[in-house]
Amino acid sequence: MNRFSPLLAGAALLSTPLLVSAETAVAPAPNGIEFPADYRDWKVISVSHRTDHHSMRVILGNEIAIAAARRGETLPWPDGTILGKVVWKEGAEPDWAPAIAPQAFIHVEFMEKDSKKWAETGGWGYARWVGSDLKPYGNDTNFALECVGCHTPVKGRDWVFTTPATFPPLPAGH
Repeated sequence: MNRFSPLLAGAALLSTPLLVSAETAVAPAPNGIEFPADYRDWKVISVSHRTDHHSMRVILGNEIAIAAARRGETLPWPDGTILGKVVWKEGAEPDWAPAIAPQAFIHVEFMEKDSKKWAETGGWGYARWVGSDLKPYGNDTNFALECVGCHTPVKGRDWVFTTPATFPPLPAGH
């Protein structure tokens, strides 16, 4: 497997159905963050595999996030950045024994950068929707404290765990 295979895995993860139609109404997160209806059109920033949770993730970004990641300008990420993480349980790929593949959908979560609006949580607003019915996570706005607690080890990386995947340079003339 070469070093760019995780991006192919990310593309495969995106093709896994989420079982939510465009007509499905999704309630906002307790802190008011709306579910980004166009997130499926965002580009892949990276992929990750959580061995402790046996889950696979594809990390997406809105246009601002993608531009910043491609320029290597993520310390800090610019205001307006939205990072999305789509999470599935991992399982054996039935037709390829050495591979793992996405199985049941777990949740989707977003981080929205606005250094003034979300100053109390490191400049990021957090939101998560659980299960195929996309139920907002958390009972009230205090759920974000759980997010900040988890992200504290990466405070020096602007509170972001994700390492943007690198792409090879384009050949001359392209």
